[in-house]
Amino acid sequence: MAPVSWENVLILQTSFLGDTVLTLPLISEVRRRFPVKKLTVLCLPLNRELLLDHPAIDDILTDDKKNSDRGWRGLRRTAARVKEKNFTVALTPHKSLRSALILYLAAVPHRVGFRESRGWFLFQQRARRNPALHDVERNLSVLQVFGLTPEQCQRVLDLPVGEATQRAVNEKLAALGVAENDRVVGISPGSVWATKRWSAEGFAVLIRMLQQKYACRVLLFGGAEDESVVDEVQRRCGGSAISLAGRIGLRELPAAINRCHVFISNDSGPMHIAVARRVPTVGIFCATAPDLGFYPYTSDAIVVQKDLSCRPCASHGGRRCPLATEECIRQVSPNAVLRAVERMLAAERRSASPRSAFEPEFLTV
Repeated sequence: MAPVSWENVLILQTSFLGDTVLTLPLISEVRRRFPVKKLTVLCLPLNRELLLDHPAIDDILTDDKKNSDRGWRGLRRTAARVKEKNFTVALTPHKSLRSALILYLAAVPHRVGFRESRGWFLFQQRARRNPALHDVERNLSVLQVFGLTPEQCQRVLDLPVGEATQRAVNEKLAALGVAENDRVVGISPGSVWATKRWSAEGFAVLIRMLQQKYACRVLLFGGAEDESVVDEVQRRCGGSAISLAGRIGLRELPAAINRCHVFISNDSGPMHIAVARRVPTVGIFCATAPDLGFYPYTSDAIVVQKDLSCRPCASHGGRRCPLATEECIRQVSPNAVLRAVERMLAAERRSASPRSAFEPEFLTV
């Protein structure tokens, strides 16, 4: 096999928002380790906005596979756009057949992916993907074909925020009555998957507890698809929180999370963004479980969960509870989440038992 040319590199990740965030260490490591002249990322159109300020990325292409680029014709259009860029090497931690086909049809001369990919036979080099690892480490494992293990890589999640973006967000928050010296708690109650969402009533009770105990400002985060969930939380807490749903874009989301003293989230993309912004995080895991490899990748976090034999019910959770009980949601109490928040806000929040820099504390109720 001919030597790899790092002149023009493509990294393909067209999965969910959280998956894109967890690919950032791979992007940064490729830029740091190899003589890359230009690095491009291929992602979903929505996720493009999140990556615009990242210094390791020179260009961003999109695959609108759910809409204008869906199906076989759309795949070919995306592959044609990729082919025009004359990439010398492409890496993808995404396991779909579509991802492998795009790189193959684009005639990228050196294609690297996982043995476990549905399109494994379309790659020239294939790495082993260990399902027992955190997804950050699984993504970095694609570099094994170049002699690098995840342990040899810089694994810290980092999502830079541009100064202009932070200023614009600060102005928006000031207009909503959030002062620079306010204690701010961020809450992200949404998720694509219904069984990953803690109850609206649970969040509402928690908000009232937080406001009573800390006299804090509570920001509710969510995209357009989360507006109904955010509205329900607002209704149940008497409108005492500040909703940012529809008021900030994805590019502004990390800057808004920056303003939080602690960030509370379901198992979702915003949780990983908070970790990438070094904001103390409380992750509420309902239908999914940390063993799937998507827990907050930091020691500055606590995962709150109920230990049930039916968890996880699916790799992403599901649209509805298979047992029709929703025990994983109902048995996580506001008091349990409040205890986690208290520990994150306290100076002595570190666990007595030693943990790695990438391992959160687990609070099982």
